[in-house]
Amino acid sequence: MVIFSVMLSDFFDTMGTAVALGQKAGFIDREGKFRGVHRVLLVDSLGAIFGGFCNASSNTLYIESAAGIGEGGRTGLTAVFVGLFFISAILLSPVASVIPAEATAPSLILVGLMMMTIIQDIPWTSYEEAIPAFVTLLLMPFTYSITNGIGAGFIAYTLLKIASGSVRELHPLLLLAAIAFVVYFCLPIAW
Repeated sequence: MVIFSVMLSDFFDTMGTAVALGQKAGFIDREGKFRGVHRVLLVDSLGAIFGGFCNASSNTLYIESAAGIGEGGRTGLTAVFVGLFFISAILLSPVASVIPAEATAPSLILVGLMMMTIIQDIPWTSYEEAIPAFVTLLLMPFTYSITNGIGAGFIAYTLLKIASGSVRELHPLLLLAAIAFVVYFCLPIAW
């Protein structure tokens, strides 16, 4: 159950971040298909494995990449340069520790603003779509977890479809994911 919980959390954290970044970069078409998502998941999986071998936390996608995408980065070269700058910043880390954490707030506000631009595409007049989206948006910041927000959204969407009699519109994988999230949320209770 521990492996299941970690896998579920890591996968949906990655997918939530990948979709947000893919939308910002223009990699998601009008039908909602993400071109090249298999490469994103492969690189993220390899990063998680490599991080584990190095006894470090999971190396995964970060929503802060939206800042690089907002400035025109699309190929990954932006990340290479950021990595090089981080390596060179090791020498400056004592100076950086003088800067208070509050000074990072403006950049985080801009990243949040960039993330919020995609909510205009949510069909707010359709309650079956709007309520799960709202639950997702609300729970992510309040629980400090992309996974918790996405999981609650999956469950809310599934319950609303069942309650409205639209069960046939639910894909079996969506039902499976909703059940997996119910198990995920019930794990702390069982322990």
